[in-house]
Amino acid sequence: MEIIPAIDLLDGACVRLHQGDYDQVTRFSEDPVAQALSWQSQGATRLHLVDLDGAKRGEPINDAAVRAITAALDIPVQLGGGVRSLERAEELIACGLDRVILGTVAIEQPELVQELAQRHPGRIVVGIDANDGRVATRGWIEQSDVLATDLAKQFSAAGIAAIITTDIATDGTLAGPNLEALRTMAQCSAVPVIASGGIGCMADLLSLLPLEPLGVTGVIVGRALYDGRVDLAEAIAALGEARLQDVTAVAADIA
Repeated sequence: MEIIPAIDLLDGACVRLHQGDYDQVTRFSEDPVAQALSWQSQGATRLHLVDLDGAKRGEPINDAAVRAITAALDIPVQLGGGVRSLERAEELIACGLDRVILGTVAIEQPELVQELAQRHPGRIVVGIDANDGRVATRGWIEQSDVLATDLAKQFSAAGIAAIITTDIATDGTLAGPNLEALRTMAQCSAVPVIASGGIGCMADLLSLLPLEPLGVTGVIVGRALYDGRVDLAEAIAALGEARLQDVTAVAADIA
C-alpha cells in the first residue's frame, strides 16, 4: 500500500483545512517546493497536490507552484482541485503532472471524465468526496444527492486509473479513517481505490492493510505528517514489514 503525502495549496502556501472548512486554515509552509522535496527524500513514491483555490474558485491560482514542484521532483505528482474542463486538465498534464483528479465534473459532466480517460490512459483519477455517503462538490461547499458508491460504480468501467475517496467527516481530524465506508467503496469499484481522510497515527495506517486485497492500494496522509504524529520513512518501512509478515504467515500455512 502506497503512502502518499499531501500538499494542499492555498495562495501558494502549504496549508491544511479542518473538514474542508476554508475558515479553519493551518499554514505549515510558505515553500511548497521545499516541502515536496522533503517528502521525496523521506521515501515518498508519489505526491498528492490539492489546489484549494482552484477547488473553491475554479481559477488556476497555484500553477506556478505546481510547475516548480513537478520540475523539482523525480517522483510522479498528481493534483486535484478545480479541474472542470478538458482544456484545464490538459494544461495541468502539460505542467508535468502524472495524474489529474476530477471531482465536481464527475457529477456535472461525466462524459468529460470518459473523454479524458480515453485521451490520457492511466492519467485520469476520479475524486469522490463524501459526507454521510453522499458526494460533495466545488471544494466541499455544495452537497449533492448522489451516492458515493453509485459514482464509483459508474466510473469503474470508464478507463480511469483510480478513485480517491475522501471521508469529509474525518478529513483533517486525525480521528482515524472510516474503514466501513472504505470497504464499501472498494467493493463497489473495479479500479484501485486510494483512501483519504482521518489518518492520525501509525495504527490508522496499519488498519488499512486488511482492505488492500479489496483494492485499497494507497492512502493519502496530510496533517499527521505535518504534526509529526506519523514519520513518513518509518511508516513506509512499517507497512512493508507488516505486509512481509502477512506473506510469511500465509506461506507457512500453505506449507
